[in-house]
Amino acid sequence: MSEIPRKMVMVVEDDPEIRALLGAFLTREGFEVELAADGTAMDRVLRQRTPDLVILDLMLPGEDGLSICRRLRSRSSLPILFLTAKGDDTDRIVGLELGADDYITKPFNPRELLARMRAVLRRAGRLPADGQPRRRFVFASFLADLDARYLETTAGTRVPLTSAEFDLLVCFVERPQRVLSRDQLIDWTRGRSAEPWDRTIDVTVSRLRRKLASADSSGGALVTTVRNGGYLFAADVREA
Repeated sequence: MSEIPRKMVMVVEDDPEIRALLGAFLTREGFEVELAADGTAMDRVLRQRTPDLVILDLMLPGEDGLSICRRLRSRSSLPILFLTAKGDDTDRIVGLELGADDYITKPFNPRELLARMRAVLRRAGRLPADGQPRRRFVFASFLADLDARYLETTAGTRVPLTSAEFDLLVCFVERPQRVLSRDQLIDWTRGRSAEPWDRTIDVTVSRLRRKLASADSSGGALVTTVRNGGYLFAADVREA
């Protein structure tokens, strides 16, 4: 029987002590790890290999983490988890706007980091169980395959979504024409890892709207804001 390949994680962190500790910890947890001190070193690795997840520090010498995230997201849906300074809400929200999948603040508990990594990887790579029917739905001019985790127009054009954006879409597709509160959406997409004051669900909704509108001019109107209520997915959803 062939061995299941290990997930490969790229850690981009300029602090040599944190970088070494993360590398040793993740290796012990069964990951294959590549370490980089900055964006240039990261690019050298990426020319040879594609990781399953990038852990990206925000404060880096030369090109900062936000710029690197923007650059990576412009060409791939590679999962990205940000390391941020504690309480640095502005950079955290900007990072999510740019397409990061999650974030963790410094100083952090390695076990929390591991849990968040596994959650991002699970969302990004989840496959349907053998023998189970595929969950495929159509709405407006879109087709969503919830198990294969892709969204495309009925004309066949893929809509690139991050794992966080796709998780949000799943919540809407499974519960159309219902008002869903922010707390419900946070719980369903991020679970107990979310902080009680977390408002980043609004950022993810905004990104999803823009991508739907970019794929189809009427797509941005599918998700409506309900004052003091949350969000409603206005589409008529049916099984494909």
